[in-house]
Amino acid sequence: MGTALLEATALAVPAAAAAQTNLVPETIRPINDIVQVVRGAIQFILVVAFVLAFIFLIIGGIRWIVAGGDEKGVAGARGMITAALIGLVIVLVAYAIIRLVEIFFGVDIITGGVNIPTYNGTP
Repeated sequence: MGTALLEATALAVPAAAAAQTNLVPETIRPINDIVQVVRGAIQFILVVAFVLAFIFLIIGGIRWIVAGGDEKGVAGARGMITAALIGLVIVLVAYAIIRLVEIFFGVDIITGGVNIPTYNGTP
């Protein structure tokens, strides 16, 4: 009986604490600045593409090591490494083109900074 009461109390306390801190805002503010949305999307796509290409590069290297001299395994790993390097080059060229457009036309596409959304407790 004592453990059941202890378990029920342990489950109820976090729920009561969460209810008091007002973690969920009552209203959601609409996004009125489409430029920030596009900027965030471009930054997100560039970061995700770079990270994925880097992960594929590492996986290709691991596949090469694990192949142990097997021609078929080495060829597959080499193809994966080549594709990952081409992907990295494409991402870096896309970033360079965006930066050139920013410099030549004086617009902020990705250099406006990354705004991480935070919640300060007031709606």
